[in-house]
Amino acid sequence: MSKRRKSQSEPKTKVRDIFVARPFEGLTDEPEWVALRELVPAASASLTLKPEIIEEHGDRPVTLSTVLPMAWPAMSRRDGQVFIGLQRHVQSGDVSRDLAVAILAALRTPPGDPVSVPALPGEGVRLQDVLVDGPLEITMQDGFEYWLDTDQLQDASVKASLERANASIYPTVRLAAAKAAYWCRIAPDKGHVRWVLGDDEDRALDALARLSAAGELLLGEDTKFAGMFRAHGLLVPVWDIPGEPEAADWEAPLADFAKRYQDTLAISEPLDAAGRRAKQGLIGRQLTLR
Repeated sequence: MSKRRKSQSEPKTKVRDIFVARPFEGLTDEPEWVALRELVPAASASLTLKPEIIEEHGDRPVTLSTVLPMAWPAMSRRDGQVFIGLQRHVQSGDVSRDLAVAILAALRTPPGDPVSVPALPGEGVRLQDVLVDGPLEITMQDGFEYWLDTDQLQDASVKASLERANASIYPTVRLAAAKAAYWCRIAPDKGHVRWVLGDDEDRALDALARLSAAGELLLGEDTKFAGMFRAHGLLVPVWDIPGEPEAADWEAPLADFAKRYQDTLAISEPLDAAGRRAKQGLIGRQLTLR
């Protein structure tokens, strides 16, 4: 009889009873996890399993993918590699728990076999218990061919899913001026800059309100502050930008804004009347993603 370690057998979250507003909290790259979950069409990152997970389930390469064929939650390739899909329907109130159970299910699945993931994972470990924490080494992808081995490409349904997924990819570039900031072109004449802020939501909102009241919320001429997403407990400001300039042209404007934001974030005094009005305006242009 195998001996199970305490960290893997004791429940970490009662996922049936509560909703976890910040499922990636505690991970070094929390904003990047949110960005890959909600904003980025095609990207991947290698994940490192904790030693106790390797001891129990074996040492197999695990790759995070924004999506997988036919929206699978996980995949066990014939070469032994494990993939988990980040952009999938949430079965419980805790995305972290859902992803952890998908990883463990894939590790228990023989290479090449379909992975069965429970519709409701129940209580158990979360990503924070399964992975060695650290910065994500993100690879932006132009297509999803990295999903599959040669044999899988012969499967008509999988090939059709790959073609549909590739057709849905819009040009997206990870910006260097700020962590978890992305440029994308959504139409020939229109683009977006989207930045997942890693700060406490209330503090971030106050800082953005102060900048708005001061007329310093834009990235430059011909830009527009489109509003914000609230995603997994973090704020994601979005700017409309012209479609013609390339991603590199927005590095300097975003760097300037990031400095203004950080300087403003340090202000601790209550908002004045203009700031409060600006805050209400920002809240009114806010969309929650779950």
